[in-house]
Amino acid sequence: MDTHGLTPDARRVAGIAIAASLASVVSLSSAFASPAADALEEQAREAWRETIVRTAVPEEGCFHASYPSETWMKVECAAAPSRVFLPRSGATSFTVGDGDDYAAETTELTRSAVGTFPTVTGVKSEKDDGLVNDYSLQLNSNFMNTAACKGHSGCLSWEQFVYSTGEGSAFMQYWLIDYGDTCPSGGWNSYEGSCYKNSAAVATPAEKIAQLKNLKLSGSAVAGGIDTLVFTTKTEAYSTTGEDSVVDLATDWLESEFNIIGDGGGSNAVFNKGSSITVKIAVTDGSTSAPTCASDAGTTGETNNLNLGTCTASGGSKPSIEFVESR
Repeated sequence: MDTHGLTPDARRVAGIAIAASLASVVSLSSAFASPAADALEEQAREAWRETIVRTAVPEEGCFHASYPSETWMKVECAAAPSRVFLPRSGATSFTVGDGDDYAAETTELTRSAVGTFPTVTGVKSEKDDGLVNDYSLQLNSNFMNTAACKGHSGCLSWEQFVYSTGEGSAFMQYWLIDYGDTCPSGGWNSYEGSCYKNSAAVATPAEKIAQLKNLKLSGSAVAGGIDTLVFTTKTEAYSTTGEDSVVDLATDWLESEFNIIGDGGGSNAVFNKGSSITVKIAVTDGSTSAPTCASDAGTTGETNNLNLGTCTASGGSKPSIEFVESR
């Protein structure tokens, strides 16, 4: 707009009009640019979560990292909670858990597994015994017959990688199922003829169910070395470690169950009607072969009220299984 020859008042009015017009253009430009920028930022965060999950911690202990840093910073560990995350009872169920679940079965020994929720729709609420946003994420091994059972007849060793919202922590829980009433020394607790103990715990936030799509839980095992848990949120990562020799996971890990279920003690995570969650379990066993969708292979005793759909498996650089659970 040419303001030459206008009175001062007229020039001020014209200036205001030009400024308003420019602001409108900038606002419109931002409106169009924002979704693309948000998408790029989310891609960057997801790439970071994928990287940090596979970045080894420098030593035993507890660690934390914040986006976009890929460096683990050591933090103080805490004592894990005393609550038990039970093995399955074998009861028949038509909803997820207590045995009714898929597991990713590998042909070679599993070295690591990563559980994610690529698609979450219709989830508005979740409760466990009436408590809102109370649940656990569990990545569980198959039941194994390892040296940790010390030759006890009928004993099965088992390891869980657990994130508990109610306890605000993540840790490994180890089991010697049907070991007997007298448990080994070294911190083992007796529970109905079985024995359990925990690794050190790393403090974590209690994430609301609305954040489920951004949560990731992984576990890895090294024979003669350490097992490592990594839990990630949208922009934070938490890790804790434990000796693999506790139950010798690395010597017989062939199946991995992952899901969102009740927060311990055999409890049930209850979702609203219309909920649909895609569960993905990516595994590493040194091959590119697709894992098997092992049905009725769940090992945890906790449950949710969703119904399992069909499961598909894929191989390649990131072998995995994927299935939908809904109601």
